[in-house]
Amino acid sequence: MTSPVDMRMDVRWKRLFSGGSGAIWIATIALFLLSPIVAPGSLDAAPVVGMLPFAAVLGIAAVGQTLVIQQRGLDLSVPGMMAFGAVLVSSLPQNYGWPVWAAIIAAIVLPGAVGLVNGILVTYFGVMPLVVTLGMNAVLLGTVFGLSNGTPAGSPAPLADFASDKSAGVPNALLVAILVVALAGFITQRSTIGRRLTAVGVSEKSAAAVGIRVRSYQMLAYAFAGVAYGIAAVLYTGYVSTPPLFFGESYLLPTVAAVVLGGTALTGGRAALISTGIAALFLTQLGQLLRALGWPEPLQLLAQAGVLLSVVLLRELVPALARARASRAERSTRPRSSATAEVEPSGSRR
Repeated sequence: MTSPVDMRMDVRWKRLFSGGSGAIWIATIALFLLSPIVAPGSLDAAPVVGMLPFAAVLGIAAVGQTLVIQQRGLDLSVPGMMAFGAVLVSSLPQNYGWPVWAAIIAAIVLPGAVGLVNGILVTYFGVMPLVVTLGMNAVLLGTVFGLSNGTPAGSPAPLADFASDKSAGVPNALLVAILVVALAGFITQRSTIGRRLTAVGVSEKSAAAVGIRVRSYQMLAYAFAGVAYGIAAVLYTGYVSTPPLFFGESYLLPTVAAVVLGGTALTGGRAALISTGIAALFLTQLGQLLRALGWPEPLQLLAQAGVLLSVVLLRELVPALARARASRAERSTRPRSSATAEVEPSGSRR
C-alpha cells in the first residue's frame, strides 16, 4: 500500500515536471553552481555583468512568445519584429531626424500594431498562426532593409548610455526586464484580463460560453507580444550600439525554448511568465558556459536542443511513471475478485 508520504512525493514530482516551473528554477541554480567548477572564472563579475543584458533581452522577447503560445499559436515573426524595432529606434533619429523619445515609442508601439494585424488575420480570417507570422516576418525583414537602406544605424547616444549603465550595481537592461516580466506575470496571474486570456487559451468554446470575447483577447495577446518584441529590440539596440540588421534570427529558437522550459504548454493554457524569464537566464548562462569551454556555435545549438528535448521527455515520462505507480498500488490493495472464490462441488451441477 502506498504511504501518505509517497503519495505526497508523487504529487510534488508531477507538479514539478508536468508544469515545469519548479524544474527550471532548480536547473538554473544547478547551472550556476556548476559553472565555476567546469569553467573557472565564468561567474566572475565581468562575465556575469556582460551576460545579464542579453538574458534580459531574451527574457522580454520570450514573454511575447509565451503570450502567443498560450493561445495555441507559435510566433515565427520574432526575427522580423525585433529587427523592425531595432531599425526604428536607430534609423529614425539618425536618418529622418526624429527625437529619440519618439523613436523609442515608435519602436515599441509599431511592432505592437503589427502583432495586432497578426491577431486579426489569425482570428477573423482563420489563417494558421504559422503561416501568418512567417509571412509577416518576410514583410518586416523587407521593411527593415528599406528603412535602413541596407546599412545598420547606430543607437542614439542617450539610449546607449541608459542600456549600458547600471543602477545600484545592476545593469539597467536587467532592471527593465525584471519590471516587464513581473508586470506581465502579475497581469496574467492576477488580473481579469490575464484570467480571461488563460480561459481562452484553455478552451475557446468554454470561454465563449461564459461570455468572454474570444477573438478580442486572442488579438490582444498578439498585440502585447509585439510590444514585448519592441521593448526587447530597443534594449538590444542600446546595449550593442550598432545591431546587425537581421540579428533577430538568433532569438527565434531561444524564445520557444524559454517558453517550453518555463513550463508553458505548447497546447496553450496557463502562462508561466516568471519561469519563462528564469528559463531565459538559464539559456543565456548555458550559452556563455559553452562558449567558455570553447564549443562552436553549432554544438551550442545542439546543446540547447538537447536540454529542450530532455525537459519535454521528462514532462511526459515522469507523470506517466507516477500514474503507473499509482495504478499498481491501487491493484495491490484491491480485494480479490469473487470469481476466484470457492468453486462449487461437481456434485451440485444440474
